[in-house]
Amino acid sequence: MIVDFLASISRSLPEVKAPTSPPQIKEKVIWTIAALVLFFVMYNVMIFGSENIESFDFLQMVTASRIGSLLTIGIGPIVLASIFLQLFVGAGIINLNMQDPNDKKKFHEAQKTLAILIALAEATIFVTTGVVKVSDHWGMTLPLLAIIQITFGSVALLYLDEVISKYGIGSGISIFIAAGVSFSVIGGLIGTIIFGDYGVVAALTEGGAEGIPKAILATLPFIFTILVFICVVYAESMKVEIPIAYERVRGLVPKLPLKLLYVSNIPVIFASALLMSVVRLSEPLSQAKFILGDVNIAHYLYGVLYMIRPIYGSGGAVEHFNYLLNGITPVFGLPEWLHAITYILFLSLASILFGIFWAETSNMDSKSVAKQLDNSGMQVPGYRRDPRMLEKVLEKHIFPLTVLGSFLVGLLAGIADLTGALGTGTGILLTVGILYRMYEQIKQMKVLDLYPSIGKLIS
Repeated sequence: MIVDFLASISRSLPEVKAPTSPPQIKEKVIWTIAALVLFFVMYNVMIFGSENIESFDFLQMVTASRIGSLLTIGIGPIVLASIFLQLFVGAGIINLNMQDPNDKKKFHEAQKTLAILIALAEATIFVTTGVVKVSDHWGMTLPLLAIIQITFGSVALLYLDEVISKYGIGSGISIFIAAGVSFSVIGGLIGTIIFGDYGVVAALTEGGAEGIPKAILATLPFIFTILVFICVVYAESMKVEIPIAYERVRGLVPKLPLKLLYVSNIPVIFASALLMSVVRLSEPLSQAKFILGDVNIAHYLYGVLYMIRPIYGSGGAVEHFNYLLNGITPVFGLPEWLHAITYILFLSLASILFGIFWAETSNMDSKSVAKQLDNSGMQVPGYRRDPRMLEKVLEKHIFPLTVLGSFLVGLLAGIADLTGALGTGTGILLTVGILYRMYEQIKQMKVLDLYPSIGKLIS
């Protein structure tokens, strides 16, 4: 079995040992900060032999990467390895019971090995295809050295993720994503909003009656960033609570919380990745020629794909909104505001499809959740213990929450992109969700530290 083979390799690799006793909050904070410092060091160190560091884009945001640095591929291999194995387990291709501690351990061991193999493969592809431009002064020496450095950076993140998971706060992968997006927001605030060509300083330097209004307008992307942040925090806090009962403990009726954003930000990540693939596919079509009669099919296909391309804020806020209101598309001559509406609708609908897909394949659908609750000895008050009853009750909430939550994250991300919000809409959604979960975890840890008896009671 391939999982057994990958797990056996992982056992011969170095690992971060679990702590003998639970670390205190101060220790967790120190380990988390130390890991973040190392992350930013690698994020800003250019690999030896590289000739380029590209600007921040969506794929680099999701993978906490930066082309040309030690984190050229970032956490991409770790995420891909996890997604592949989870999908295979969910589809029944790989037979693992994630409720069994041994199978769960085997899953993580296989994921570690697979992530390292993917890191090596991605590093080779990035260098050989020219995504990372490497000097050819020393023949093949520098390309090989670049592959080793890129692979090392991703593997280092793998171990830093283990350190944070066992000694720090939250998940290393999530923290690295939030750190990368935050770095982009701060860089955009300083480099674009304040000191950019259309920034506050440039507007005030011009002087005149329009100086102050232009300076205020220049801050609009940052203001929209804050507004989106607040909206996502509010959405994260909304939930539906379903009363459930323990079969062995009468009188105790806890509530099962189901968040409005039930499948979190996963749908918009997949949808945005799909749209980025559309962008890369459509660029060659803009110059290609495929003549059928008197019609260039490639040209019109580019026009169709253009209508669902992401729209990010560029230049000054005034120029950006003028372009949205008065600009026209390059092929069909349609208004750009129609392009904007089409993009938002496509992103929202694609998020719904990916949300339903993710709920079904990651055991978050009503049937899987009902089975998990039944195995834990839970039932719906007033009904006999039957997983079918649980499934029927959960179905009334889980499917609508999956659809509505997926639609909302797609809508928020699309609108945030149109407003020119720093870090892109998807980046803000990811970061807010990560920080909100960290906040909840920190609150919980403080309670357990202040009241150890509660920790013993629930452990």
